[in-house]
Amino acid sequence: MPQLPSIQTIGTPFIELQSIDSTNNYARQLIHAGMAQSGMAIFTHNQVAGKGQRGKTWASEKDVNIAISIILNPFPIKLANQFQLSASVATAVLEFFMKHAGDTTKIKWPNDLYWQDRKAGGILIENIISSATEISKWEWSIIGIGININQTSFSPDLLNPVSLKQITGKDFDIITLAKEVCNCLDTQLKELMNDGFDLIYKKYNQHLYKSDEKVKFKKGNRLFEATVKNVSHTGKLLVQHSLEEEFDFGEIEWII
Repeated sequence: MPQLPSIQTIGTPFIELQSIDSTNNYARQLIHAGMAQSGMAIFTHNQVAGKGQRGKTWASEKDVNIAISIILNPFPIKLANQFQLSASVATAVLEFFMKHAGDTTKIKWPNDLYWQDRKAGGILIENIISSATEISKWEWSIIGIGININQTSFSPDLLNPVSLKQITGKDFDIITLAKEVCNCLDTQLKELMNDGFDLIYKKYNQHLYKSDEKVKFKKGNRLFEATVKNVSHTGKLLVQHSLEEEFDFGEIEWII
């Protein structure tokens, strides 16, 4: 079992910005400037050009939600095992949200945060990989996390959003909760390093959105219905219909 590298605790230092285009972009600039530290968190009260999965944007109202990026040196996780990091982040965010919103919180493959059938948050991990030599080196990961906390009014373009305030009726201190997310991620990464991936992988699949349910999917021009089975150790979604199929991230869309 690889030993936990000597990195700073996740969320140390904690940089608080009033407004920025994207916390992931800011993190990338710090890395390129040689100013990044593993474990560093960048939080903003106002993210005006947040990034979502597959080139989409992440819209967030000012001063009411969590928009945070964490810079991480992923060593000793191997490049071929990127899903181990992705699943660790997803289960950390899941545990944070479950603490406040209850057990109906799920992970929608690959790493969206859902409460019942409504989206509460999303994760975007961007990797910096050096290919200066024949062997690619995984230099950095930028872990972008957006979670709806106190927002109660959303754009009609968003189909199924929900916030922690809508679920609980309570107002929350977003800085306190952002640091709590960092603590959850710190705990989960230590579990990965010290105990391996098995427990995290099991937790991910135990809380997989629509597990053992029929879902409509789209792949290119093909529409089909299949039962969600699980996610493989490498992060592929396994579904069952007349035959069993597995898909990489980006290959299919959920039709919900």
